[in-house]
Amino acid sequence: MITSDEIKRRLWNGANQLRGSMDASRYKDYMLGLMFYKFLSDKTLQAFKSVSKSSAIGMELVKYYADNVKAVQKDNAGIADNKVLNLVKDYLGYYVQPDQLYQSWINDINNGEFELEKISDSLNSFERNVDAQKDNDDFKGLFSNLDLTDTALGSTLKQRSDNIKELILLFADLDMVELQENDILGDAYEYLIGMFAMESGKKAGEFYTPHYVSEVIAQIAAKCAKISSIYDPAVGSGSLLLTVKGHLSEEDKKNLHYYRQEKNTATYNLTRMNLLLHGIRPNKIDIKNGDTLAEDWPEDPNRPGEGILFDAVVMNPPYSLKNWNSSKIKGSDPRFEFVDGILPPDNKGDYAFLLHGLYHLNRDGGIMGIVLPHGVLFRGAAEGDIRKTLIDKDCIDAVIGLPAGMFTNTGIPVIVMILRKDRKFDEPVLIIDASNGYSKQGKQNVLRERDIARIVDTYLERKEEKGFSHVATKKEIIENDYNLNIPRYVDSTVDTIAEDVDGHLFGGIPESNIANLTVLNSSVPEIIKNTFSTLRPGYLKMECAPADFEKQVINSETVTLKSDKLKKEIDEYIEKYWNEIKEISQSDGSEAIAKIKDDMLNEIKAILSAYSFVDIYEGYQVVADIWKDSLSHDAGIIGEKGFYEAGRTRVPNMVTKGSGDKKHEEQDGFIGAIVPNELIERILFKEELEEINRIETKIAEVDSEIAEITDFAGDESNEDYSCFAECFKDSGDELDRKKVKDAIKSADKGSQERKLLETCEKLFAEKAEKSKIQKQKEKELKEAVQERILLLTNEEIDTIMHEKWFGDVEEEMTRLIVLPLANEIEIVKDLYDRYSDTLDDIENQISALTQQIEDFQKELVIVNE
Repeated sequence: MITSDEIKRRLWNGANQLRGSMDASRYKDYMLGLMFYKFLSDKTLQAFKSVSKSSAIGMELVKYYADNVKAVQKDNAGIADNKVLNLVKDYLGYYVQPDQLYQSWINDINNGEFELEKISDSLNSFERNVDAQKDNDDFKGLFSNLDLTDTALGSTLKQRSDNIKELILLFADLDMVELQENDILGDAYEYLIGMFAMESGKKAGEFYTPHYVSEVIAQIAAKCAKISSIYDPAVGSGSLLLTVKGHLSEEDKKNLHYYRQEKNTATYNLTRMNLLLHGIRPNKIDIKNGDTLAEDWPEDPNRPGEGILFDAVVMNPPYSLKNWNSSKIKGSDPRFEFVDGILPPDNKGDYAFLLHGLYHLNRDGGIMGIVLPHGVLFRGAAEGDIRKTLIDKDCIDAVIGLPAGMFTNTGIPVIVMILRKDRKFDEPVLIIDASNGYSKQGKQNVLRERDIARIVDTYLERKEEKGFSHVATKKEIIENDYNLNIPRYVDSTVDTIAEDVDGHLFGGIPESNIANLTVLNSSVPEIIKNTFSTLRPGYLKMECAPADFEKQVINSETVTLKSDKLKKEIDEYIEKYWNEIKEISQSDGSEAIAKIKDDMLNEIKAILSAYSFVDIYEGYQVVADIWKDSLSHDAGIIGEKGFYEAGRTRVPNMVTKGSGDKKHEEQDGFIGAIVPNELIERILFKEELEEINRIETKIAEVDSEIAEITDFAGDESNEDYSCFAECFKDSGDELDRKKVKDAIKSADKGSQERKLLETCEKLFAEKAEKSKIQKQKEKELKEAVQERILLLTNEEIDTIMHEKWFGDVEEEMTRLIVLPLANEIEIVKDLYDRYSDTLDDIENQISALTQQIEDFQKELVIVNE
């Protein structure tokens, strides 16, 4: 079975190759729409196979399905009474006609009978059939934005037809049902949405919330509320809802009901497909294609005129939407009664979205998370009055500031605001400044897993951390005039050590600077005491060099014992999860794998939290990276095949070659399904690698000799090498071997010039010969490794996989003990250098240099010619 990573790579490469110059925000509709239709066709065939008890597969199943439908139609005269289609519909909730299956399209392509019109007919017919058989809007207008006449697909009918054919074939061999059952299909679909968002730039803001932002809201919501219903009034692609779903138990997922609203029709269709592809039954989905702010939705069927209340409301609405109140909503609208009928300004719809969501939030245990621009924290006028009311009524639970540059549609920093209706009277507001915790990926700033975990933990524990979080009392907020601007409550600027004038004038390190070294004073107080002595009141001198001080600290008994203790705990931790991962079976499923990951992440935090000054989130990231880089991929394959069989499985190594229109994928040998070829080389083929390295070293030596000749030859003043003047390549900085050979032929036998040229040619020949040997050895090693995968012993697989997953973990974790000490040792070194020279020392140095200059001048002799 194809893995999640493989299908993501294949589909995205295919998308780039096929879309040509079409804008990514437009091409996504075609690619994701046809991918979804393949899913509907596969589900139809699966349902027919189940109800008919057929054992047929592939095109045999398609033919058997078609034959049964025709036979029933002949007997019952009409689709409405078609028993086979009704059985499929009852089983599935929808069906695709046999001649309109995706498989039928592929058959037409293979037989040279493909017509673009059939695609449009199939899509339209599917919707009509569902409407005729089922009284709901699950599939209504689902493919309305797939305009197969769009000239962006091609200027002629043939070009459009050819492009769509290529796209259809991209999904031809994928079993969408199997992929969905293994949680791969939805994952791949979500991945494609995200990649299209990155390619679409500002247009992506219409449909996509970056996954790491969704994770912050989703984890907080899932860990703080019992969620059986969830609502996103600006749903986009549905990624935020699906991220919340991913953090719920299987039982909660089954009971969860989704409500969504989206104004943009193309995006509305996208989110419907996305949720269905993630295995969410249509009867668990309520969605509206409409303007969230213009008219309230959804209404409680049991309480006319009142909105449905939800356990969780999540959204990432358009920022500062202009003209949001074009429908002339009044303050009497029940959504705004909560803030005494105050309406947000027409040119900024941020609080309109917030109040809409808050109106629909369950008062008992409900939680709301919304992404907003920073301005909502401090803007005045009507927005200031709304903010004041929300604070007075204790609805704002937390404000989380995120880094700038996280969204494709805006470079501004944004916040996540968490709201609840069941907070205690005068309960403080948690303010978190997470704006400095991120990594750079291309043009975007992204939250790492460590950053997300730190935010979520801080929220759950409501803890204060200097420079990161503050629990603001209502009294503080009122004193700040209800302004929630984060810098008023959290100072995230890095403290710098002020210069001390007396220290510069008279020498000595200020005693207060050493007293502020919290980690060193707590960890190695005796070393601090023995290293620093009083120079004069308030100032200290070091009794040893900084380098010696560093050695004493790092090698101290305290640090050694702590490192050894952590090392032992990490070894036990690795052994525990090493065994759990090896024993993953097909029956465990994705939820069991997700639990192992969560357990590993939570346990590493628990282990590291027992060690003072250690950054537990840096250790958390080490484990998170193992999952991201290899374990998520490997665990799925182990679950399918078993650990040792997976270790002896190899798969085609697909590489991308060419560029532009000629860019394509082709196989380049084999790689281990989970065992890396590089580690097989390093661990099992040491001698072969060493031999190749020796050849590489020799080639480098020859290159160095050729470079030396080139340098001499390039120097026009060096007449001995003038014979090379015509031997340079057109670039002028390298010798050309062919030109050297030609120069040898024309040089006099026995001449010095000929000898030099022949020496150079011998070096070229030696390099060529050794390079040939190197390539042959590398080819032989590559082939040997590929064959070795199939013959690996259990012990070899254990050795290699342990190295792959956990090879550096012990070192990475024990490094965390030393790191905070090392940071303060650097401060000591800087202080030592800063105050090592007093004003007298500098003046003495100046005097000495002046004297040297005067003495030198006296020795100068002026010669008159």
